[in-house]
Formats: sequence, structure tokens, C-alpha cells
Amino acid sequence: MTLEEYKKQFTEDDAVGWLEIDREFEHLYPGQEPKHYAPAISYMLGGDNPLDGVSVYESKKQTYHFHFVTYGFSELYYDEEKAGGEFSKWGFELTFRLKPYEKDNGNPSWAIALLQNIAKYVFSSGKWFEEFHFMPANGPIRLETDTEITALVFVEDPEISKKQTPHGEVSFLQIVGITNSEYELLLENPGTAEGLLNKLKENNPLLITDLNRK
Repeated sequence: MTLEEYKKQFTEDDAVGWLEIDREFEHLYPGQEPKHYAPAISYMLGGDNPLDGVSVYESKKQTYHFHFVTYGFSELYYDEEKAGGEFSKWGFELTFRLKPYEKDNGNPSWAIALLQNIAKYVFSSGKWFEEFHFMPANGPIRLETDTEITALVFVEDPEISKKQTPHGEVSFLQIVGITNSEYELLLENPGTAEGLLNKLKENNPLLITDLNRK
């Protein structure tokens, strides 16, 4: 997209990138109004959380689960200098699929904190994630929880392909919770992340994270 096309199509009031994310999820969940979590003080105004928001949809595919999506790793707002770039900011947004956990009482706010903590790492280190990257959570991904899920691996969301936006390419990387033993195997053989995910997909095609999985 050229600058002239950008200026013709959008105005300074348009949240250009935000609307691109919304469009993908409206296609997946037509008519559904997600729960949206936004920090009390935005990052631009000195807040601690880099993401401008996280939306949570309810999915009935495969098994009932929550489907999270972030807003902030890509360029969200009108910016003529970003028009037609190769990548939109970091070039991705994160998604996460979570099977409801009994102790959450339907409100998995810890997952919002997890996504914001990943954002803090990216924004402070300047390092980004790509498919098949993995990382430890330095303990249970849900703090103070008796779960074997203690690490994360990244994969393209099974239902959302990377797309070209007016600000450049955006991938939707899904974080998938893995056990400590699975993480140890990845440390020994980093090239086996794709194989691990393919194995998990055999019984879990959407790669929904289940805190009760052993």
C-alpha cells in the first residue's frame, strides 16, 4: 500500500491495525462480543503493560475453550510513516487457547498477565518470537498452581493465517503450554519443536492448553 492510498483510505481517527485484528476474529466468531481487558494506564502514558489490550472469545470448536488475542505487538493506530512497511511493528500478535480451569471461576485473568509479561520481555529486550520458538515460564504458567505446564512453545494459530495489513505483515502466533519434561527435550534438541507440536495435534488439533494435562 502506497502512502497516497493509505491517506485516501484512512484518517487519523482510524485504529487501522486494531481493525485488522478485529476483522479476523469477527470472521471466526460472527456476532460474538468478546471480553476485553485494557490496562488502566496505557503504555504510551507511562503504564507498565505494553499491550493496549487483550480480547477473549469463547470457542466451541473441538472442546469449549477461551481464545485470547493481543493488541500491541503490531502497529494499531494511524501512522503515515508505517504505511506499506514489510512488517507491522514486531510483525505478529499472540493468541492463546485455554481450556477452562476450575479455580478461575470463568475469569482467567492470569492469562492476561502472562501475555503482558511476554510483551514486557519483547519490548524491553528487542527480541521477538517466531514459529517454533519456545521459552520457560520459570514455574507454572498459572502462578501458585499445581500444574505440569511450565513452558511455552509458539506456533501459527491453526485458524488464522498471517496477513498483509496496511502497515505490513502480521502473523498470529499461538502460545501453547507444554510440560517441563517436554521443555527439557526441546532444550536438548531445539529442532524438534515442530515434531512435538505435530504429536500434540494428533489428539488436540487446535493446540488448546489444558492445565490438567500431564
